Amino acid sequence: MTKRPHADTRLAAYLQKRVLELRPKKSQIEIANEAGFNNPNMVAMLKNGASKLPLDRVSSLARALDCDPRLLFKLALEQLGGDTTAHAIEEIFGVIVTRNEAAWIEELRDASGHSDPSLTVRGRVAIRGVFGK
Repeated sequence: MTKRPHADTRLAAYLQKRVLELRPKKSQIEIANEAGFNNPNMVAMLKNGASKLPLDRVSSLARALDCDPRLLFKLALEQLGGDTTAHAIEEIFGVIVTRNEAAWIEELRDASGHSDPSLTVRGRVAIRGVFGK
């Protein structure tokens, strides 16, 4: 039986989705080559949870996947040490913000006239409504 200790991680799920999205443009082997992996099956191993993504490979894999390296780093941290490692990193270095999250923050600042508004119940409901929650 094949062991897949990381199969239930958000990183594995994200990679499955992203590789599928890129399928019309490039294969898993091409992604692995672009990321600099010696083993052409490494993307498959990461995707199915058989292997962890080494932190020093996040940047190159993000480029190969055409995705935000900060998001991939967050997911790799979770995979590496679970929530406790991710929380420790955030406590020491601050919250990792993706490019998309930064764009939301900039829009909120602009819309509020840079007034630093607190998050009200009404604001929370409005934001959740955008996402159908």
